[in-house]
Amino acid sequence: MNKRLSPYSRLEHAVRGQLSKLLLRSRAAEKGEVFLHQRRVFIVPTHPGLLFCAMLVTLFIGSINYNLSLGFGFTFLLGGCALIDMHLTFRNLAHLHLLAGRAAPVFAGEEAQFELSLINRRKNDRYAIWLDFVADDRPDLAQAVDIGAHSTRSVILSTPALERGWMQAPRVRLQTRFPLGLLRAWSYWQPDARALVYPRPEDDAPELPASGSDKGDGQGSDGQDDFAGIRGYQAGDSLKRLAWRQIARLDLEQGGNLVTKHFEGGAATEIMIDFHALPLSMGTELKLSRMTRWVMEAEARGVAYGFRLGEHRFPVALGPAHREACLTALALHQKAA
Repeated sequence: MNKRLSPYSRLEHAVRGQLSKLLLRSRAAEKGEVFLHQRRVFIVPTHPGLLFCAMLVTLFIGSINYNLSLGFGFTFLLGGCALIDMHLTFRNLAHLHLLAGRAAPVFAGEEAQFELSLINRRKNDRYAIWLDFVADDRPDLAQAVDIGAHSTRSVILSTPALERGWMQAPRVRLQTRFPLGLLRAWSYWQPDARALVYPRPEDDAPELPASGSDKGDGQGSDGQDDFAGIRGYQAGDSLKRLAWRQIARLDLEQGGNLVTKHFEGGAATEIMIDFHALPLSMGTELKLSRMTRWVMEAEARGVAYGFRLGEHRFPVALGPAHREACLTALALHQKAA
């Protein structure tokens, strides 16, 4: 059950939302290094800060009614501490430099991770600066960083990647309550960063397409003719090739690994992963998911494969560069760049 917000919390949330819309509504991704000048940092009292203000008013009124010199001194001392806290809270966030880093590609349904750098070129240290994505509205996902004087700190924020294609980094919220927690200073930043989201691989995809060509030179996947020895088991190896006699001598519970028979010579298979070869009854997204699964499986098995999708025609190949080119074509199919 959702916790009910107090009237002040609702008012604060509404004010911050309106400030966000009015001040940053039309702001696009901020390229390069961003500077948090004074006019970009906002500050408001927290709940303890409001109670502290109420206490100061009560002490001041009581000191007037009873003509307490010590009461006046104590009230002004606490008021001075609050003013110093306001200055330190604001200084803890203002005049930071922000820089967006790289974001690694992910599959749809995974968490996209954005690297963000905070640069402190001032002589004062910064403490307890919290960062999170405004769109997520998940305080439990916020991360806190401390930044020493004349130093840089990097933080990685995650957010769900729901759709394939380019994913723009959501707006970042930076906030701090240091040092006393009586006030909250915050600012917003729209990083110039985006992550490439590949289609989600189909969970129950059929076997790799059987159509292809046989190569007599034995290159590509393992041949079938000549026994060449024993090697460690690799994902995708056929269970029929497991070297059961050698496995029986291993103690798997003590860290022994499965081994498989290795053959050379004979024919090796090349396959073609073709969008137009899939059934017409399948939707576009399902076709892309199946092709994604086939690309991943072909790479895992070491089966050379060609690729056809729209204007993309990749010859038969194998390796990280070929895999990335195919997955990128799948991610951006019929998507604006």
